[in-house]
Amino acid sequence: MKRFLTACFLFLGLFGHAHAETDPALVRQVNAFVDEWHEDAANARMAYFDKMAKEGVYIGTDRSELWKRDEFKAWARKYFERKSAWSFKATRRNVYASADASIIWFDELLDTPNMGPCMASGVIRKTRKGFEILHYQLSMAVPNEVNGQVKKLIDESAKKATP
Repeated sequence: MKRFLTACFLFLGLFGHAHAETDPALVRQVNAFVDEWHEDAANARMAYFDKMAKEGVYIGTDRSELWKRDEFKAWARKYFERKSAWSFKATRRNVYASADASIIWFDELLDTPNMGPCMASGVIRKTRKGFEILHYQLSMAVPNEVNGQVKKLIDESAKKATP
């Protein structure tokens, strides 16, 4: 039990330290990296996938959208054959880092022309070569007051999909 409590205090201490003191220079670097990643998609540049770790995971808005990087790349290829794959513009982003800045996590609000307001979170690893995205999860920002209507639409869609 003593070890468990010690581990909990260490974790909370690291999280509190990381949350309170994220280096402003690191935040600028991360913002530039993630903004460029979004710009790669907006301009259908395949460099988008190079910014993801080989074992990186992308979770989209549909419940079926859970991919490792190479699966995601294969699925998205048809979108990257156009002038623009998709367009996400961050309107707010919070960046946090481990004490040694090797692991960075962020959350962001996004303006998207096709889906409206979205939210996302991600985890980035800092390597000698630069940053790489380990995990990214996108979700639509549904206002609480319309959640019941959205749930009803989801339920109706699920019924149509079930034989």
